[in-house]
Amino acid sequence: MGRLFGTDGVRGVANAELDCDLAFRLGQAAATVLTETTRHKPKILIGKDTRISSDMLEAALTAGVCSVGGDAVSLGVIPTPAVAYLVKEYAADAGFVVSASHNPFEHNGIKIFNGEGYKLSDEIEERVENLVLDGGITLKTGAEIGRSSVAIGASDEYVRHLCSVAGELSGMKLAFDCANGASSETLVKLVHTLGVKAHIINNDPDGLNINTNCGSTHPEELCRYVKENDCEAGFAFDGDADRMLAVDENGRLIDGDMILAIFANYMKEKGTLANDTLVCTTMSNLGLFEMCKNNGIGTLVTDVGDRYVLEGMLEKGHLLGGEASGHVILKSFATTGDGQAAAVFLMNIMRESGKTLSELANVMTRYPQVMVNAKVTPEVKKSFREDAAVKAAIAAAERQLGEAGRILVRASGTEPLVRVMVEGKNQEEITELANRVANQILALV
Repeated sequence: MGRLFGTDGVRGVANAELDCDLAFRLGQAAATVLTETTRHKPKILIGKDTRISSDMLEAALTAGVCSVGGDAVSLGVIPTPAVAYLVKEYAADAGFVVSASHNPFEHNGIKIFNGEGYKLSDEIEERVENLVLDGGITLKTGAEIGRSSVAIGASDEYVRHLCSVAGELSGMKLAFDCANGASSETLVKLVHTLGVKAHIINNDPDGLNINTNCGSTHPEELCRYVKENDCEAGFAFDGDADRMLAVDENGRLIDGDMILAIFANYMKEKGTLANDTLVCTTMSNLGLFEMCKNNGIGTLVTDVGDRYVLEGMLEKGHLLGGEASGHVILKSFATTGDGQAAAVFLMNIMRESGKTLSELANVMTRYPQVMVNAKVTPEVKKSFREDAAVKAAIAAAERQLGEAGRILVRASGTEPLVRVMVEGKNQEEITELANRVANQILALV
C-alpha cells in the first residue's frame, strides 16, 4: 500500500480508494497521535461537505475516534476553514473534514487539523500513516470509550467570525456561486448579516451535484450571470469553500494570482503587509512576480499546495500568501485558505477604494498561461520524470521559450494527473508546447 496522504489529506473515490474501513482506521490513528500528550478526554471536531458519501465516511471516522477514547463532535455540513477556526474556538484537540474539495462528487477525502487549526506536518502525517498501515492502535474499553455529539450553531459561530473582518458593505450588488457545496450552509447567513444585495446560484446541493459545472472550477456560468445581472462583482467557491475566484463587473475572471496582487498592493499601501512580502508558489503567474517587483513587494516562492504556502508564512512571519487556484491565506485572520473570508476582504477593498474590481485588477498584467492535465497511472505519476523522451521534450520547450516564458511539469497531489503548465507571451505557441509535453507523458501510459 502506498503513501496515504497527498498535498491535502487523504483522497480517493469513495468506497474504492477511500472506504469506511480506511476512514475508521484514520480516525483511530489520527486521534491517537494528535492526543497522545492529552491528559483530559480528547475532543475531536468533524465537519463535512455535501457529497453523498460524506455521511458514510463521517460515521466511520466518528466510530474510529470513539474506539480509542476520543469524543467526536459533529459540526455537520460546514466549510473546511470553519473547522480550522472552530478547533481553537471550541478548545478541541483536533479537527477532521470529510471533503474532496474541488473534485467530482464520487471522490471524497479526509483533511486533518491539529489543535491549533493547522494542517498536519509531514512528520505527523507519517506517524498517522504508520499506525494505519502497520497497526499498534490501543482500543479503549468500559468508561474510557468515547461518545459522539452534535454541535448546535457551529456555522453561526463561523459566520460571526467572518463578519468580524467586514467593513460597511450594505447595498453592494454581488453574485455568489456556492458550487452546491459547503458554503451553501453559511453563505446565505453571511450575506444577510452583511446587508449586501446577494444573487446566489448553485446553492441547492443534492449529494451528486457538488462542483458539477459550477463553482471555482467551472466559473463560466458566474461570469455570464454577473454581466447579465449588472452585479458589481461575483465570487465562486469550491466544494469546501477554502478557495475563491472572483468575477469583475464585465464578467472577466479574476484568478487567485490577481486577487493576491490586489491584496498585496492594498496591504503594502496600508502598512499591514508583514515584511512587505507575499508568499506564492512555483505555479504563480509571471505577471504576479512583475507586479510585486514594480511595487517594492518581495516574494517567497514555495511548492504548490496551500500547506506549503502556510509553512513559508509561519517560518518567516508573513501574513499573506496563496495560489492561482484561489487558496488565499490571510494569516491575521485564518490558519488556512478561506474563500469566504477572501471574498469579504475583497469587498472591503472595493468599497473603501471606490474602485471597480476591474480597476483594482489592473495592478497586475497576467501572462498567457496554459495548463494541460495528462491523466496517468499511479506508476507513471511517480516515474515520468525519469523518462528520457519526457526530459527531452521539457528541455526543448525551455529552450524555445527562453527568458520570455517558462514551463512547469508536476504531479498532482490530489488526482491521478501530471500537470503541464506553460507561460509566455504567445498563446498559440504555449498551447502547442504544453500539448507536446503532455502527449509525451501520455505515451508512457
